[in-house]
Amino acid sequence: MKEEQHKDTSVKDFIELVKKSRRGKFKIYIGMSAGVGKTYRMLQEAHALVKNNIDIQIAYIETHNRAETHELLAGLPIIPRRTTYYKGKELAEMDLQAILNRHPEVVIVDELAHTNIEGSKNDKRWQDVFDILKAGISVISAVNIQHLESLNQDIEEITGISITERVPDKVLETADEIVNIDLTADELIDRLKAGKIYDKAKVQTALQNFFRSDKILQLREIALKEVAHHLERKIDVELPKQIKLRPEKFLACISSNADTAKTVIRKTARLASYYRSPWIVLYVQSSSESLDKIKLDKQRFLINNFKLATELGAEVIKLKSDDITQTIMRVAEEREVTTICIGKPHLNLFQVILRTAIFNQLLNKIAATETDLVILS
Repeated sequence: MKEEQHKDTSVKDFIELVKKSRRGKFKIYIGMSAGVGKTYRMLQEAHALVKNNIDIQIAYIETHNRAETHELLAGLPIIPRRTTYYKGKELAEMDLQAILNRHPEVVIVDELAHTNIEGSKNDKRWQDVFDILKAGISVISAVNIQHLESLNQDIEEITGISITERVPDKVLETADEIVNIDLTADELIDRLKAGKIYDKAKVQTALQNFFRSDKILQLREIALKEVAHHLERKIDVELPKQIKLRPEKFLACISSNADTAKTVIRKTARLASYYRSPWIVLYVQSSSESLDKIKLDKQRFLINNFKLATELGAEVIKLKSDDITQTIMRVAEEREVTTICIGKPHLNLFQVILRTAIFNQLLNKIAATETDLVILS
């Protein structure tokens, strides 16, 4: 029975590999706001592909009447939109079936977060894109950072604007390439004032609301971090373990000493936050620290420190062992930890090295690895 299940799983895994190899490639241009030049860059890329004899079609593009962008449409093949009526109005939507029937090598699909008209095959354009990719057609698309689901609330707090059209994080996770179109706050505001983003009648209102320098800087930081995270995920998945650069991961080692543990947890949390890295809190319970041998108040403090670590975003690991050094190093190796954080011992460092066996062993073990040791005071 077990052998049959193993064969079943093996077949399913192979089918998934075959499907992935047939799937089109997915490239996303991402920006901190409207007007940074995502559509312009997509159309420039389309012209480059045409020159290289790639069968590319414009499946959907939105130039927002920006003259420079609109001019780039000249000479590019376009799949006509389908016309539909909704609530008495004639509307033009991307024609998914026409794209699948035409089956070019690459299509340009703008406005990834768009909600389709009621009655369409899919509710959202990103779902249309998934259908196109599944058919083996590569897609180049674009989205603003404020449309990403997990960032929606943070960005609403920054901008004061509610974003109703959203894209789930899995869409970015499936992308083969993400390109951030980056401008400084001054460059973006200059573009706005020159009428390159909105009609001149809307410029003053935009400058007082969304296009304020402080808001743009915050959005720019979020966009840059999101693209950096995507690159880290790509490295983690695609590069062989022996050659890839390991992203930072912190291991905070605590004992039942309440004050020291709290310091280690808080300071490691700050380090992890700075590097935007995952982190772990490890408590190794020796036989001398078993529940029947430590006082109730120490047990209570220990539980509170586990709770604090969880609230600050750590994964908490509790293990029983009398070989503390070996356990720390085993966890560090298994979880690919780059930095081990411990509390400053109450003795001075010279006395610690001479008298503290655990600390001495830890130093010796770490010396043989590429792991850093941070002593937090």
